[in-house]
Amino acid sequence: MPSKFIRRNWTKASRLGKGRKNKQVWRAPKGRHSKTRKKRKGYPIKVMIGFKKTTKPKSVMIHNIKQLENMKKGEIAIIGKIGMKKRIELIKKAKEKGIIIQNLNVNKMLKKIQKKEEKAKAQKKENKTEKKESKTEKESGEKGK
Repeated sequence: MPSKFIRRNWTKASRLGKGRKNKQVWRAPKGRHSKTRKKRKGYPIKVMIGFKKTTKPKSVMIHNIKQLENMKKGEIAIIGKIGMKKRIELIKKAKEKGIIIQNLNVNKMLKKIQKKEEKAKAQKKENKTEKKESKTEKESGEKGK
């Protein structure tokens, strides 16, 4: 199947598309003796039924969880301009339902979130141990007086 249908003899004249990409478009052959119109072998192929490209799945803009839940099978989600908290919720919900998100790498994003959560937990533990140590130091200092 040809990738692009182009008018016959487009290489002959500038007005037909020679050196001008925007003029290189398909026009149906209408001439009485046109070889392309007669579908002769060795001439550019004519546009006809059966050359239609496969349709892409419909993409839907998502701004909240309700819209994600209302999605139909075969649709692709595009996450709109929303905050990080809601985005994380949407990603997790989409992964559960098996919905494809076009403008985001779900697995990469989930790993990134998981790393941040682990880092935050580690920092909280560190802060708790520091507080305990400072309390014990204060108590020992008071007892010494």
